[in-house]
Amino acid sequence: MEYDLTKEFNKLVDAEDYLRFFAITYDPRVVHVNRLHILKKFALFKNEIDRANENQLLEERLFSYREAMRKAYETFLTSTAPAERLFKVFQQPPPGLVQITMSPALEPSAVNEP
Repeated sequence: MEYDLTKEFNKLVDAEDYLRFFAITYDPRVVHVNRLHILKKFALFKNEIDRANENQLLEERLFSYREAMRKAYETFLTSTAPAERLFKVFQQPPPGLVQITMSPALEPSAVNEP
C-alpha cells in the first residue's frame, strides 16, 4: 500500500498532529499553553501560501506548509498570545476600560509653566 501524504495531511486535527507530521521538534508545554494560537498562526501562513501558489498541487505545497508550521510554533517560543492578537478577544480593549484624552491646556507641561 502506498503512503498518501495528502490524505494523511487532510486527517490532521491538532497542533501536535501537525508538528509530528512535519517532523518538527517541539516542547509539549509550549504547545499545551498555545495550541489554538499556533494553529491560528499556521492557518494564516497557510492561507498566504495557498493564495500565492493556487496552481500547485497540495503535495507541492507541503514543504511550504512545514515551514509555516515551524514559524507558527516558534512564534510562541518568544511571544505571547495577547501580543500576537490573533483572536478577537485580544483585539478588543478590556471591558470597563475608560480612555481619557487630555486637552493640550491641561497637559503636565502646560500646567507647570509660570
